[in-house]
Amino acid sequence: MTLPIMIIDHGAGNLVSISRALAAAGATPLIVENADEVSDAAGMVLPGVGATGPAMDRLSRQGLIPVIKGWSRPLLGICVGLQLMFETSVEDDSPCLGLLEGTVERLIAPRLPHMGWNDIKTRSSEPLLSGIDPSTTFYFVHSYAPVPSDKSIIIATTDYNQDVVAIVRSEHRIGVQFHPERSGDAGRRMMKNFVESCHQETTIAS
Repeated sequence: MTLPIMIIDHGAGNLVSISRALAAAGATPLIVENADEVSDAAGMVLPGVGATGPAMDRLSRQGLIPVIKGWSRPLLGICVGLQLMFETSVEDDSPCLGLLEGTVERLIAPRLPHMGWNDIKTRSSEPLLSGIDPSTTFYFVHSYAPVPSDKSIIIATTDYNQDVVAIVRSEHRIGVQFHPERSGDAGRRMMKNFVESCHQETTIAS
């Protein structure tokens, strides 16, 4: 039996690509549109694409904000999903989930969005990166990025006219600014690592 992992549908995520990536990593993806559909899954994914304001509005209407805030198993935020984990965003002047302290700011660069392949610089070890070559590049598409209050949660950064947060982790919550589901072999390995971490947490809990 494969491991069930929820994908939160906030109306702007690339659900099909993430579902395929999770299935290829050995999980059973469960797309969740409202609180009534929440299951006893091993993990949760907040997908990317879209804008923070509309995403938060939809999460509120769906009754999913308290579900996400109370989630105690592995949680992976991707792109906008990562940004939603912080307190506020200057995009749409929107309040976010407040899972992590800090804000989401517009990038300072001559050309936006930051789009294409870029490498990352790791600051500390991270199980999500296990088995991935440090020189690997990942696929980014964004004009905003988080600025954590607690710099110790920053696992990796990328360079786009400035240091840009690429990966953060705080206990069971992890977020990536790039798109692993669009990052080739490295992204597939990352999703596999996430699924394995969900399996480990489930095993410990049982």
